[in-house]
Amino acid sequence: MTPERLEAFDEAATAELARRLDEDDYPTPFAGLQDWHLMRALAIHRPELARPYVHLVDQEPFDEE
Repeated sequence: MTPERLEAFDEAATAELARRLDEDDYPTPFAGLQDWHLMRALAIHRPELARPYVHLVDQEPFDEE
């Protein structure tokens, strides 16, 4: 993830990314994972854009037993 790519995001692009993540309709699991990593990077480096969508990257702890 390059800083230039993150800087290129605006509110509309972030909303589109969030829509894709929310719908979770990807042709492969890796495509969804790529978008998830992108949203996570935005949440870290551009929190003002990702704040409304942080629920899409939050991970809930779970019991593996």
